[in-house]
Amino acid sequence: MTRRRSPRNSVIRLTTGHAARTLNHPFTRREPVLALDFGATSVLVTTNGPVTVEDLQFARQLAHAAHRFARSVERSFYGLSDGKGVAA
Repeated sequence: MTRRRSPRNSVIRLTTGHAARTLNHPFTRREPVLALDFGATSVLVTTNGPVTVEDLQFARQLAHAAHRFARSVERSFYGLSDGKGVAA
């Protein structure tokens, strides 16, 4: 994947909560699908045909970003390294 050269012209914000969930559909005879469900809104991430090197690079970037997001949420939930958490 290359760096974005044009500015964003729109942003869609989907927040997590009790209705948010993720599903991975690793189909054996077609491209895999990652579903991000936010209540009434669903985002499907898949490839545009047979998997390419660019698809693999994007999937790895997505996994890395999701891991960093999870770590950030954990830090926010459990608090700072001094042991004083912000939530139980």
